[in-house]
Amino acid sequence: MAAAGSELATCQWLQEQSALGELIDFDFLRMEFKALYRISDQLLKHKAALEGFLYEQERTLFDFEEIITLYDLTNTYFEGTAKGNANAALGKSKEKRSDCPLVTLALVLDASGFPKRSEIFAGNISEPGTLAGIIGKLASGHADRAPTVVLDADIASEENITWLVHNGYRYLVVSRKRHREFDPSHAELIKEDGELTIRAQRVLNAETGEVELYCHSSQREKKEQGIAELFAKRFEAALAKLAEGLHKKGAVKRYDKVLERLGRLREKYARAAQYYDVTVEHDESTGKATAIAWQRTKPIAETLPGVYCLRTNEADWDEATLWRTYTMLTDLEAVFRSLKSELGLRPVFHHKTDRVSAHLFISVLAYHLVHTIRFQLKAAGIHLSWEGIRRALAGQDRVTVTLNRADGKTIHIRKATRAEPRQQIIYDALGISDRSGRTEKTAAKHPSTNRVVP
Repeated sequence: MAAAGSELATCQWLQEQSALGELIDFDFLRMEFKALYRISDQLLKHKAALEGFLYEQERTLFDFEEIITLYDLTNTYFEGTAKGNANAALGKSKEKRSDCPLVTLALVLDASGFPKRSEIFAGNISEPGTLAGIIGKLASGHADRAPTVVLDADIASEENITWLVHNGYRYLVVSRKRHREFDPSHAELIKEDGELTIRAQRVLNAETGEVELYCHSSQREKKEQGIAELFAKRFEAALAKLAEGLHKKGAVKRYDKVLERLGRLREKYARAAQYYDVTVEHDESTGKATAIAWQRTKPIAETLPGVYCLRTNEADWDEATLWRTYTMLTDLEAVFRSLKSELGLRPVFHHKTDRVSAHLFISVLAYHLVHTIRFQLKAAGIHLSWEGIRRALAGQDRVTVTLNRADGKTIHIRKATRAEPRQQIIYDALGISDRSGRTEKTAAKHPSTNRVVP
């Protein structure tokens, strides 16, 4: 939480920089850094019990109901080959590091953002195949019914939807269907904030009985249009280069090879190619292509940029409730960012399977504490990231003041410095003292009698 690092770096921080030992009355100078490995082994051994206990404590402290369950996965990469790790595998990296072995972390959160359960998988795990094993272990007797499960499109396969229905779960997922529809005249205004507008059109699917919510975001439309135009320019530039090559020495000219190149371009720029009709003129006597022409036949607006579809069996929820519940997935994405950037989840330097799992689990445990703090601060109107909180609290230290008295005696006073106003606001919101640790007074030996002065 305070200083993410390796076991060695943590040990050095505890011994040389931190006053934690004073606060909990423990001498870290006597501890070797390998003790931290043994501690992580013990934490991992009791993983299920720790996660269950922490979540129950959080649920009791803040009195929230288990209404929503958010589920998603992320992965992080290894430094090195990690050949000794059973979970290290090449896969699609969330951080564009597919060149490195990966390990996957699955996380289940409730609507308040508190972790309910975590699991470690191989780096090449099929994301949809993990759902039943994780959600199925979260049955709780605290709620009148199973919570509504919110999933992103990567996990919302038809098999998983069927499993959720069969096991009595409600669900709200991002649809995988490519077809999009949206009629502004039949849409409800959900949110309006400056240039951002969110509208949603509710449609009942008579075949499945599901509610489909087609949502349109003005910001998303602008972004998707910009991306589409960029790829369209790249596609046209690639077509122009292919056409120019028909009249250059050494370039591809054979008709079948030109069609092959064109197919590769369509595959590479699939998002843009759908807007174009491309023709290739063929000289049958020579077997060569003589010209390439293209024309944009469909405007980008016809593909409904900015529209996405949600599907659910929560028939009683209105459009605004469905949309707000879906946006909770962005909170889970924020959790993953915090774990990786603020709590030292990435990269992984361990090689043993259990040590890697313990490394990820320690970050999850730290997040339990971090979110507990931030949850209380948000209630007081303080919306700082964990890194922002650390910066605000930096500078308050334990210091030793030395006083040389006129009679030759020396007094050493060990205490915490006074909190700055920015720090006092945080302490007051959390209901804790701004003076960490007790004040300690020690006296030096008297120079003439060589005795300790009380």
